[in-house]
Amino acid sequence: MKLWEQSGKENTEATVKAALTRAYKLGLEYAVVASNTGTTAARFLESGLKTVCVTHQVGFRAPGDDEMPAAVRQELLDKGVKLLTTTHLFRGVSRGIVHAYGGYDPGIVISDTLRLFGQGTKVAVEIAVMALDAGLIPYGHDIVSVAGTGRGADTALILRPAHSGQFLETKIREIICKPKDW
Repeated sequence: MKLWEQSGKENTEATVKAALTRAYKLGLEYAVVASNTGTTAARFLESGLKTVCVTHQVGFRAPGDDEMPAAVRQELLDKGVKLLTTTHLFRGVSRGIVHAYGGYDPGIVISDTLRLFGQGTKVAVEIAVMALDAGLIPYGHDIVSVAGTGRGADTALILRPAHSGQFLETKIREIICKPKDW
């Protein structure tokens, strides 16, 4: 496991390299990548892995706003990347109810627990389950999942996601890299 001194996009190149090196060594076929602008996903275009790019949902930053430009979205699709833009696993309607009325939601507890290992760890698990639920990766297979803290990538995991209805069956097999300052 590699530990970056700080979190952030300055780790993107090294994180992608470490993720690909490990994925190749394990013979993995799929990469799931968090990428809101397409920059991180583009680093996987020549990887030989079947790549799924999970973006923020439309309206995440501002109502009606899609952070990925349409031209970038089309370029990724044209080059074989599967794109998933949908409500995040831990941010659905129940979070809105909690914010409006108080209380807690198990999704928030799970999210905050994963975040103990870093924002990228939480996101890497979340996007893998989302990709599985969308049918973009096969059930029962280990995959490499890459995410980060803010922009860029600083975390890579090998994991076997379970569907959201069986979320606790998700297995984090390896932590390839993550920031240690989280």
